[in-house]
Amino acid sequence: MKKTQVINSDISRVISQMGHFDTLSIGDAGMPVPRETEKIDLAVSKGIPSFLQVLDNVLTELEVQRVYLAEEIKTQNPTQLKAIKERFPKTELVFIPHAEMKQDLRKCHAFIRTGEMTPYSNIILESGVTF
Repeated sequence: MKKTQVINSDISRVISQMGHFDTLSIGDAGMPVPRETEKIDLAVSKGIPSFLQVLDNVLTELEVQRVYLAEEIKTQNPTQLKAIKERFPKTELVFIPHAEMKQDLRKCHAFIRTGEMTPYSNIILESGVTF
């Protein structure tokens, strides 16, 4: 059995297959996911698991060099934005229109769906290198 924090086999597989500049997305229960993007559905019930719980878990294994967020999070969910910024004090945050983020999901290795029910709780993580 794995000793690391990420024990979900699909999430672990996706992270292990990622290279430099590859992307992985985590989002709320309402984010539309393109059919060609793998969806790892963790949603159990409203709020379970939360966006931040899943993000924290993924960050134990994924080296992140850049983060993409919807521009709308600034006004529609400033509490979530603050929590995200706390997790990435030295990482570049790029804000894009939500419509563009939905299109960018087509390029992601996978989208991890959470039970989060707050607006614009979606993120695209760009993989860095550990050397």
